[in-house]
Amino acid sequence: MFTTILLFLVVLSLLVFVHEFGHFIVAKKSGMKVEEFGFGFPPRAFSIRRGDTEYSINWIPLGGFVKIKGESGEHRGDSDSFSSKPAWKRFLVLIAGVSMNLLLAIALLSGGFMVGLPTAIDETLPSNAQVSETKMQIASVAASSPAERAGFVSGDELISMDAQPFETAELAREYIQEHGDAGIEVVVKKQDGTFVTKTIVSEDLQNVDVHGVGVGLVKTGLVSFAPHLAIYHGTIATAAYTVEVVRAFGDLLKNLIVHQRVSVDLSGPVGIAVMTGEAADMGIVYLLQFAAILSINLAVVNVLPFPALDGGRILFLFIETIRRKAVDQRLEAIVHNLGFALLMGLVILVTYRDFVKFGGQMWGAVKSLVGA
Repeated sequence: MFTTILLFLVVLSLLVFVHEFGHFIVAKKSGMKVEEFGFGFPPRAFSIRRGDTEYSINWIPLGGFVKIKGESGEHRGDSDSFSSKPAWKRFLVLIAGVSMNLLLAIALLSGGFMVGLPTAIDETLPSNAQVSETKMQIASVAASSPAERAGFVSGDELISMDAQPFETAELAREYIQEHGDAGIEVVVKKQDGTFVTKTIVSEDLQNVDVHGVGVGLVKTGLVSFAPHLAIYHGTIATAAYTVEVVRAFGDLLKNLIVHQRVSVDLSGPVGIAVMTGEAADMGIVYLLQFAAILSINLAVVNVLPFPALDGGRILFLFIETIRRKAVDQRLEAIVHNLGFALLMGLVILVTYRDFVKFGGQMWGAVKSLVGA
């Protein structure tokens, strides 16, 4: 448990540092005074001053901030304030955090492709790709399906069905379609290294409107490239992940507005900490990949046009550019404060759900840590 928390804080600190460093360095290069560069949220643990900037470490290690002179609209007459700079410079400062998180994802995925990154290999790979440690994995498990009742979960490795291994996911799916009604003896390898054998029978799955056992299969392997090609493929993978994350947020908003329900399993700090530990248990390359996806998520969330986020501030900047006049400082502050309050409320709600979902696992880890 302690290791999981430590890894979570290290990953989160890296993501926050890179994001805030983007704001910091572009503001500095744009001639703006950075008053404070802080890790975590107050109360403050300690700080040091270098030049015009105070660098602080705060007690709540779940975020960070850069305080730029005039960022709330004041000090318009001072040449070193955010509000005195032209709109394009302010835009660059606001978008710098998002850009740095995407660059971090490219760096992490490129590094992963240099040593071997977990990748679906059912489709044709480039001829210069090197593949090792191939396996058939369960990518998804339908709710209330025979596979779920058998205890199979996403990430399990499919070893055989009726004592037969399968080279491709398509062949495995065809076998399930042909023999599922008679029952199939399935052997899977769990993430802890144990083997489980279950006999499962196909049935009509109402929630996905198909007949089967309820598993999505994909053949994976560790794919690596020469360094210069790894950077190219790391960039392509970052773009692909970004598209998927944007699509997921689009589906989330659509279901929230149209159906008044959340169709995605959201996770807060507790859930992310647990998933960080699980990724680390699978190996360093899995942790690299997970950190890259988290960085992309952070970039996408921050660019949303929601008050208190970078995207919300960019929206106000866009309105100012159209109107050729700044939005009233007090009104903008009220909107951002309300947005921040809503975000904190969402964090509390999601964290509560995380404790309900992972509480038993965490309590068991705490008891083992103290020898209870």
